[in-house]
Amino acid sequence: MQQISTYILLFFMYSFLGWCLEVGCKLISDHKFVNRGFLIGPYCPIYGWGAIIMTLLLNKYLNDPLTLFIMIILICSILEYFTSYFLEKIYHTRWWDYTNYKFNINGRICLETMIPFGIFGLLIMYKVNPFFINTINKIPQNISIILAIILVFIFLIDNIISSKTILEIQKINQNIQNKILIKKDDTERITKLVREKIEKSRKLLNRRLIHAFPHLKLLKRTKQKNTKRKNR
Repeated sequence: MQQISTYILLFFMYSFLGWCLEVGCKLISDHKFVNRGFLIGPYCPIYGWGAIIMTLLLNKYLNDPLTLFIMIILICSILEYFTSYFLEKIYHTRWWDYTNYKFNINGRICLETMIPFGIFGLLIMYKVNPFFINTINKIPQNISIILAIILVFIFLIDNIISSKTILEIQKINQNIQNKILIKKDDTERITKLVREKIEKSRKLLNRRLIHAFPHLKLLKRTKQKNTKRKNR
């Protein structure tokens, strides 16, 4: 149980650091605070999962920095690609898009972001991980377990609320698509109309989400598309 709680606390530490990184980059580029991430709380789980996977799988490469660097890039690429893929399939929404970047794969990952991830991964494996694990080990076992349970509980509640928010946005998306003639290149138009409607609403969580992902694209729903074809 102690080992599990250690990994849980590591997950939240790295998720929080990832959120800080995302917020910091947005602060530098747009000169304003934006609560980044799919979830409401100050954490980006993709960073937490990436760090935990690296911690579990890559310790055997610590004596070979070049191989470790390549393996980190590989793991981060796979994680980001399939996170984008499954979120798109579940929510019919593309949360980030690297289509305009060089050396991208289906707009889901690109070389320009993978190199920095590789460098940060080396920093994690050689410096941050030993410090975090040493810090966690200094916490009394009972307290670390209780803290891990509380964080997981909050995280699950956040996921439920955030998923409900996405479903509300998808409902708006579907209602708008029902009212307009869907064409092949209507993704940008649909996204713009949904954003405008959400901006006018009083629901803070809906507005927070579209502000968190300025490049979010709401995709056409395949079932609806097929239905329209049958009716022609």
